Amino acid sequence: MPAEPTPFERLRIPVGPHTFDALACGPADGEPVLLLHGWPEFADSWRAVLPALGAAGYRALAVDQRGYSPDARPPRIADYAVPALVADALAFAGSQGTGPFHLVAHDWGGLVAWALAGAHPERLASLTVLATPHPEALDRAAADDPDQHRRLDYVRFFRRPDGAAEGALLAAGAARLRALYRDQVPADLIEANVRRLAAPGALTATLNWYRAPETVLSVPAGRIAVPTLFLWGSEDVALGRTAAEATGEWVDGPYRFVELTGAGHWLPEEQPARVVPEILGHLAAHRRR
Repeated sequence: MPAEPTPFERLRIPVGPHTFDALACGPADGEPVLLLHGWPEFADSWRAVLPALGAAGYRALAVDQRGYSPDARPPRIADYAVPALVADALAFAGSQGTGPFHLVAHDWGGLVAWALAGAHPERLASLTVLATPHPEALDRAAADDPDQHRRLDYVRFFRRPDGAAEGALLAAGAARLRALYRDQVPADLIEANVRRLAAPGALTATLNWYRAPETVLSVPAGRIAVPTLFLWGSEDVALGRTAAEATGEWVDGPYRFVELTGAGHWLPEEQPARVVPEILGHLAAHRRR
C-alpha cells in the first residue's frame, strides 16, 4: 500500500550563508503566515496548525530556525543574538512574497516575535504569541516575583558555557531532555526532536539562543502597535501568571489575552483543538484582503 502523501511542502530557504529547512502549506499566493517554533522543538511542532492555515487559504510557513537547521548552524554564541534571529524571520517571510505577513510564535520563537513586532511593525498584519509573555513583562516578573525567578532557574543552567547543560540533557539516553516535554508532546515528535538534537553540535547551537543575551532572557522589545493575540496555559511550568497578565501593558494596538485553563507549555502540540480556532479567528479579523 503506498504511503499517504504528506500535507506539507518541504522547502529549503537560503538566507545569506545559511540554508534553512522548512515546511509549508497553502496556496502560493495566499496571505503569508510565518510560524516560529521554540526550544527544544522544530518546524514540525506546528504540524497540527499548518494544514488548518493552508485550508483557510493562507500560505503558512514554519522553519527550522538558526541552529536547528543543519545548514544554518554558525559556531559562535554571538551568532544567535536576537537581532540575527529577527533578521532570519524577516527573510523567511520575504521568501513567500512581499507585503505585511502574519506572525505566529511559541516559546523562544515568541521572544523573537515580540522583538520583531516592536522593531518592524510595518512588516506585520498581525501577531499571535503562544506561552511567552512580552520580554519586558517577563523581565519585570523575574525581578519582582520570586515564583517567576525560580521558574527561570533552568535558563541560568542552560547559559553555562561549559557543556554542563548539554551533558545533563543527553545523559542516559537523553532522559532529562525527554522529560522536559512532560508527555504533553506526541511521542513520535519527542523521538524525532531527541534524534535531531543529539546530532553533533546541534544541542549546543540551540542552547546558544539562551547564551547570547547579556542576562537571562533579556530581549530588546519595544511597545507593540500591531493587532496582538496572546495565548497562555494556566499550567505552564516555566512562564507564570504574573508576566502573562502584565503583557497587555506593553501592547498599544488591539489586544486579546486568552488563558487556556488547564493547558501547559507545549501549546501547538498539546492543545491544537483550542489553539487553531483562536489563531484562525485572529488572522481572519486582520486579514489583508
